Amino acid sequence: MRCMVIVKATRDSEAGVMPSTELLAEMGKFNEELAKAGVMLAGEGLQPSSRGKRVRFSGKNRMVIDGPFAETKELIAGFWLWQVKSMEEAVEWVKRCPNPFPGESEIEIRPLFETEDFGEAMTPELREREERLRRELSPKQAG
Repeated sequence: MRCMVIVKATRDSEAGVMPSTELLAEMGKFNEELAKAGVMLAGEGLQPSSRGKRVRFSGKNRMVIDGPFAETKELIAGFWLWQVKSMEEAVEWVKRCPNPFPGESEIEIRPLFETEDFGEAMTPELREREERLRRELSPKQAG
């Protein structure tokens, strides 16, 4: 099972407060454990939403919205992409994670859709296209 592990933003992360050397070292060690266990596929921290943009869709119209975005509970400060056996395994890994921010913080775990989750709507042609795209992306992700 693949899942996205989402580190929720805080006021400090949105204000651009950088992590301490100690936290960077702790997170580096945790990421090494994830990699050695074959769990971590990707992971990155994100800059504050003040440096981002959103594109709102309404039918054929597109509207670009500049950050910052108001509600920090809705924002993401970073993520991992993990390969685990179950949601329970993902929870156990998150419980071992250093607290990403001083004080309270929150990490969300969301399973990714797999091709088979789409049932009959995923025709053999669409399945082949999806597999071809994954093969094309694999070398790029490794580099």
